[in-house]
Amino acid sequence: MRKLAMIAAASVLLGSPALAQQHDHGNVKGPNGGPVKDVAGVHAEFVASGSTITFHILNEDNKPVAAKGFTGAALIVSGSERETVDLIAGDNSLKGEAKKALPSGAAVTLQVKTDAGKSGQARFNK
Repeated sequence: MRKLAMIAAASVLLGSPALAQQHDHGNVKGPNGGPVKDVAGVHAEFVASGSTITFHILNEDNKPVAAKGFTGAALIVSGSERETVDLIAGDNSLKGEAKKALPSGAAVTLQVKTDAGKSGQARFNK
């Protein structure tokens, strides 16, 4: 019994850093109208228009943060279709082009690494 309790405690402690990498802001919209999530020490706001995918990089006050030196990719999953899109850092965003327009209900997972070396991921739904 004691061994089981120690295993349970270890899994909670080891799982906590992964949970801390992403914080959902619920239905909070960013300054560009998209959903916002915490990832790698910054906020990422997801906006899709046609086949263009943009993640605006923001601080705690939802103000733009320089994305110079950031790298990232987005995994788009819609039904049985999967596509990975490389993201290019702009002034305050990471942007990429999918092969076709994102359908409603698509799941988009952002993987990002900051200029400071922090990395993380966050999942968004279109």
